[in-house]
Amino acid sequence: MTDFNKLSEAELQAVIDNAEKALKERQSSKRKEVFAQIRELAASIGVTVDIQDGEKKAERKTGKVPARYRSPNDASLTWSGRGLAPKWMQELLASGRNKAEFEIK
Repeated sequence: MTDFNKLSEAELQAVIDNAEKALKERQSSKRKEVFAQIRELAASIGVTVDIQDGEKKAERKTGKVPARYRSPNDASLTWSGRGLAPKWMQELLASGRNKAEFEIK
């Protein structure tokens, strides 16, 4: 076993990177084995199975939301009205102005 206290930072990072790579390969291999077993068991009872691998990211169903509000001081600053309000909007609201004043029509 390696004495990690004697390794340099670069050597430690290399050990970590190699360990992460080995772990991912082992997990991938195990996942493939389990999928093969599932397909084999399903085929033994006459069922077909379509296994979706969870590594793919889900596609976004909605498109970009159009801006609903525009800053009166800088026309390039806009906000869709979703999420946390940008600082320019927070400052205007704190000064007593109404959000409806800045709606894009």
